[in-house]
Amino acid sequence: MKAAVFHKPGDIRYETVADPRIEDANDVILKVTATAICGSDLHIYDGFIPQTANMVPGHEFMGIVEEVGPSVKNLKKGDRVVVPFPIACGHCFFCTHGASPHCENSNFEHYGPEGGLLDEKGGALFGYTDLYGGYSGGQAEYVRVPYADISPRIVPDNMTDEQVLFLTDIFPTGWSSIDWAQLKGGETVAIFGSGPVGLMAQKAAWINGAGRVIAIDPLNYRLEKAKAVNKVETLNPNDVDVVEAIRQMTGGRGADVCVDAVGMEAHRNFFDKVKATINFEKGTDSVLELCFRAVRRAGTVTMVGVYGTPFDNFPLGQMFDKGITIKQGQAPVLNYVDHLLDLVKTEKVVLDDIISHRMPLSDVSKGYDIFKNKEDDCVKVVLTP
Repeated sequence: MKAAVFHKPGDIRYETVADPRIEDANDVILKVTATAICGSDLHIYDGFIPQTANMVPGHEFMGIVEEVGPSVKNLKKGDRVVVPFPIACGHCFFCTHGASPHCENSNFEHYGPEGGLLDEKGGALFGYTDLYGGYSGGQAEYVRVPYADISPRIVPDNMTDEQVLFLTDIFPTGWSSIDWAQLKGGETVAIFGSGPVGLMAQKAAWINGAGRVIAIDPLNYRLEKAKAVNKVETLNPNDVDVVEAIRQMTGGRGADVCVDAVGMEAHRNFFDKVKATINFEKGTDSVLELCFRAVRRAGTVTMVGVYGTPFDNFPLGQMFDKGITIKQGQAPVLNYVDHLLDLVKTEKVVLDDIISHRMPLSDVSKGYDIFKNKEDDCVKVVLTP
């Protein structure tokens, strides 16, 4: 089959690889009909998450069941499904306690309680390095889906791929960032980052009762997209001091909730890069520091942007003094996916309005390039095998 293949940072090619096969009685083989490039894929592409062997990336995909393992009960050949990005066994302690990204059984070689830099990671993720299970991802013509009775969800025939594709990751991830904040109604929510996850968090904030949603991003075209699809207020840190602006907008207090939808790959200046080199850090925590400043006392900060290393001078004293509640991690997609699918079915939310580029999988190298470099006003790339 044909697939995107990661060779080394900055080098992803469209190549012929071996077809996937049933390796366990609970597997299915999926013929991929739509897949997407995620900001998390850039963590591998840019070398922030290490990967030495060639691999097929991609954890946002859906398709049609082509082959079914003998123990699979919920799916049959021809079913059209969308597949959440965490790989979950469905029966371990964490899977049965609403924490499927921490599945004890899917990441055979590198799972553990420590959460270390290079070992003892959480549960497996599709196409997200050997550290997270080494499973081939969905930027391919076909993909093996393990534990197939647990995560895949059958999609109604009257819905297009693009309507539901983002139930794989970015909508549940954006939803997590708001659900974790436990809105009561009327809150001011400041969302740092208007990439795909930030845009989805904006949608989730309105649905969950926010009274005001503020989008922060250094790129005007992404702020324009946020205003167009989500009717939010916007701030560009190149134009204003966003912390002071948020305080002025909230009677001097700060936002009730701040969401970090950027993570370690935020823009870095020269001094950020020097600090990262000296402290052996990957990227920067500058956006998270802005969240801690911009949130009100006794407010909540949620983190769905990815961080991979410790950071020096972490503002623990500020967090304690302000009494900030923090929640972060991989999205527990299985906790939300059925509800979110219903929201799409009943037209209470539109997800495909963020797509800026559609191209064949054979153009995957170009897709990564324009997504990484934010060329041609790129917000979200969808690929068709």
